[in-house]
Amino acid sequence: MEKKRTGVTVYNAVQEEGVSLREIAETVGKGLSVPVISIAPEKAAEHFGWFAHFAALDMPASSEWTRKTLGWDPTGPGLIEDLTNMKYFE
Repeated sequence: MEKKRTGVTVYNAVQEEGVSLREIAETVGKGLSVPVISIAPEKAAEHFGWFAHFAALDMPASSEWTRKTLGWDPTGPGLIEDLTNMKYFE
C-alpha cells in the first residue's frame, strides 16, 4: 500500500481466480457439518431471500492489475484451502 496512487484506487487482492460459489458453499458446509443442496435457478429467490441477486451473479475476480501495479505476489493458502483449514467450532 506504500505505492498508493492519489485519489480513489481499488485493489482486488485475490490469490486465485475462478472459485465458484458452489465450491465455497460445499467447503463451508463440510466444515460446519451441514448439508449443501443444489437448487434450480427459479427457486433461488425463495431459498436465498435478499441474497438471491448476489448468489446468481457471476463475479469473476482478478488480481492481475493489483499484482502488476503493486508488485504484489500473494503467498499463503488459497480461499478453499483456508476455508478447509478453518477451526469452525473453537
